[in-house]
Amino acid sequence: MHHETSLITILAMGFVLAFALGFVAIRLRLPPIVGYLLAGVVIGPFTPGLVADIALAGQLAEIGVILLMFGVGLHFSAADLMAVRWIAVPGAVAQIVIATAIGAAMAMMWGWPLGAGLVLGLALSVASTVVLLRALDERNAVDSVNGRIAVGWLIVEDLAMVLALVLLPALAEVLSGRAGAMSMPELAADLGLTFGKVILFVAIVMAVGPRVVPWLLGQVARVGSRELFTLAVLAIALGIAYGSAKLFGVSFALGAFFAGLVLSESRFSHKAAADSLPMQDAFAVLFFVSVGMLFDPTIVLREPLAVLAVLALILIGKSLAAIAIVLVLGYPMSTALTVAASLAQIGEFSFILAGLGIGLGLLPTEGRDLILAGALLSITVNPLTFAAADAILRRTRGRVEQAEGGAERGSARYRSLEAKLAEVRRRAEARAAKLRLEAQELAKKFPLFSTIDPRALEDLTTYFRDHRAAPGERLIRQGDRADSVYFIARGAVEVSVAGRKIPLGPGDFFGEMGLLTGERRSADVTAVDYCDLLILDQHDFKQFIAKYPALRAELDEMAAQRAAMNKQSPASS
Repeated sequence: MHHETSLITILAMGFVLAFALGFVAIRLRLPPIVGYLLAGVVIGPFTPGLVADIALAGQLAEIGVILLMFGVGLHFSAADLMAVRWIAVPGAVAQIVIATAIGAAMAMMWGWPLGAGLVLGLALSVASTVVLLRALDERNAVDSVNGRIAVGWLIVEDLAMVLALVLLPALAEVLSGRAGAMSMPELAADLGLTFGKVILFVAIVMAVGPRVVPWLLGQVARVGSRELFTLAVLAIALGIAYGSAKLFGVSFALGAFFAGLVLSESRFSHKAAADSLPMQDAFAVLFFVSVGMLFDPTIVLREPLAVLAVLALILIGKSLAAIAIVLVLGYPMSTALTVAASLAQIGEFSFILAGLGIGLGLLPTEGRDLILAGALLSITVNPLTFAAADAILRRTRGRVEQAEGGAERGSARYRSLEAKLAEVRRRAEARAAKLRLEAQELAKKFPLFSTIDPRALEDLTTYFRDHRAAPGERLIRQGDRADSVYFIARGAVEVSVAGRKIPLGPGDFFGEMGLLTGERRSADVTAVDYCDLLILDQHDFKQFIAKYPALRAELDEMAAQRAAMNKQSPASS
């Protein structure tokens, strides 16, 4: 019966132990990832007691990788990254090169081949975005300038690791030393083929995805089934990831990242993130548990000096390199210390690289154990690293501010970036306002919606389609069939009826008789400014009413009232 219950065993024990040890970790003011990894160690083959199926855990971990990378793509902000690019891109690239070189040098001192050293160095060079976001959130610093620089820095690291996941399989033969007679033209051909597949995959996904995926989610959202919408999001993530691997030879991780990227610019991105979050969290926990199962804790006793060397590179080497890079780029010490503390840990990409290195025969199992030991210890002490950075900044603040004030270099660049990030946030908020009106404002302006519950109101907003109108554009023509209502998010329009002109602005609506009676238009409506409009078609509104029949009676009453008042209310058009 064991083989029949192995899946249930790993799910039950994994979740129970992850919950228990994660709760203990949080009570000890440690990241819960520490508890998840320890849960895997407990049910792994290197500790006594119950041993879960490692092969099955590996497949569950693969799903976890897909959903983690989908989440990275979904939360990827090109605007934020572009705002901090002059510090994040050169800083992250330089820090990766330095950390990888140091890690490779350490490995070669231990007698490892170059390929193993490069995989080890890359794995130790990249920090965990998950751990960083949690640390910044606890300090209410996610939206601060330093916090957004740190997040942008780690996004660049993540993108670099995505590239590494693409290149490592193509270079595995050369790095392992098994390619003896491979010529440069053959190597160039292999790399060209790999890049060609990736470019073709990216081109297809980015050309087709933004058109098909939002449309598909829009159709599903209009059905009104929350579970079907969640299923659609998971199907997109897993489907693109699986298809990319089978059709283009691209890793699951890269496919999932671009699936999230396609959704990130959609008006359904927030809903997709919210609805898929529980599933992402569940499989992310299983991912960390499965990684812990592969960890042999005896490495700490067998190779204590190697563990200390790995930990020193993560905590000290990367931090010092980051401080030097940030200061050279002309930013203040507060930024340097925040970035340094952010980089003083490793996480999910390190595990993914270690697994890939093992699978390609580049990294010995000892290397994976060292990476896992470094991750466990560095994540555990990361809160102390942030506390130490705060203490150093408090002690040196006066001298640092005096030095920066004299040079006027770091502070000027910091202020310039602060203003740029504020503008990026303002534009993002403006785009969000354009796509949908706030539910409270909608209810206040349109009495029909004032009695429905918040969930129904949120459902209603998925039926809207947005439209941008230029000055002079005729939106409604008298005599046309009325089939929709317009809500003004930005700009102004003019209603012309019976020789009168009635101005309407943001928050106003017009054409509501199209929802109520379907009668022909009684007025002309023209845009007098650049307008961002939300349009609700009669067909979609009828679908909505069918799901909420309690509105039917109120709708009939309003239709009768507005029909009788139509001449006195010309703006109803």
